[in-house]
Amino acid sequence: MSEPVQQIRFEAGAWVERRDAGPLSEAERAELEAWLAQSMSHRVAYWRADAAWSSADRIRILDSTGADRPARTALPAILKIAAALVLTATLAAGAALYTRAPADRSYATPLGGHEAVSFSDGTRIELNTDTALRARMTTRERVVWLDHGEAYFQVKHNSARPFVVMVAGHRITDLGTKFLVRADQGELRVALVQGRARIDTADKWMQQHSALLAPGDVVLATTGSMSRTHESAKALANALSWRRGLLVFHRTPLAEAAYQINRYNREKVLIADRALDALPISGTLSATDPDQFARVLENIFGLKAEKKSGEIVISR
Repeated sequence: MSEPVQQIRFEAGAWVERRDAGPLSEAERAELEAWLAQSMSHRVAYWRADAAWSSADRIRILDSTGADRPARTALPAILKIAAALVLTATLAAGAALYTRAPADRSYATPLGGHEAVSFSDGTRIELNTDTALRARMTTRERVVWLDHGEAYFQVKHNSARPFVVMVAGHRITDLGTKFLVRADQGELRVALVQGRARIDTADKWMQQHSALLAPGDVVLATTGSMSRTHESAKALANALSWRRGLLVFHRTPLAEAAYQINRYNREKVLIADRALDALPISGTLSATDPDQFARVLENIFGLKAEKKSGEIVISR
C-alpha cells in the first residue's frame, strides 16, 4: 500500500527543517539517504520542500527604518516555517502550477501508452508507458524533468542553449545526442544511442558521480552508486522496440519478462512457481497483449496459464 501523499510531504518538510537547523550527523545523513531511496515520491517531495525552504529564506521585509533585510535575521522561526509550508503546499499543486507557467508544459502517458512530442527547436521526445515529464523550452534554457517512466530523446544540439534532463537526482546534458532514459524501481538507466552526453549527480545528498558517455554506453545509477557497461547497436535497438509496440526478449529470465509485460498492462502476469523465474525466454511479443505472452508460455514451454482475480497465473 502506498504512503499517503500528505504524510510524505510532512516527512520531507521535517527533514529539510532538521538539515537547516545544523549539519546532520553521519547517522542522520544515512537515515535521510535511506528515506530518499525508498521511492521517487520521497525524492520529489524533498526537492519541493527544499525549494520552498530556500524561497522562504529569500523573503525580505521592511523594518521600522524602511530598510529591507533578509527574513533569516528578521522573521521568527515559526513564521519562517509557516512560509516554507505555504510555499511547499503551493509547489505541491504540481501540474496546476506548471500549467500556469507559460514556459513549462507537462506530458504524461497512461499504462500501455506511447506519445511523441516535438519542439520548435527540432528536438523530439517519445514517452513510453506510464511516463510523466515536464519541459521548459525558452530562448534561454531547455530543461526537462522526467518524474517517472521512460523516454527516448532525439535532441537538436545547440551549444549556446544546452539541453538538460533532470531525473532521479541526476543531470543528463546533451552534447549532440539520441539517448534513452528510464527511472524505475529506484534505479536510473541511461543508454546513449548516438552522439555524446554527460551524466552528473545533481542531488547534493547523494554520492557524487559523473560520466561522459559514448554511443553504446549504458549507465545504471542509484542514490549511492553508478556503473557503466557497453551494449551493441542491436541490443539498444531491442531496448527501443517499445516505440513499435513490441518487446524483444533474448534469453531473458521469465521473471524479468513478466515484469516488462506488466509495465504495460493492467492485467498482470504472476509467476506462481519461483523455480520458473530463471527460465530463459526469447522472442518478439506485443507489449500490450499479456494473453499472447501466456499463450507462448503454454504452447512453447508447456506451462499452465490460468486467469484468477484479474491476473494471469503461470505455473507448471
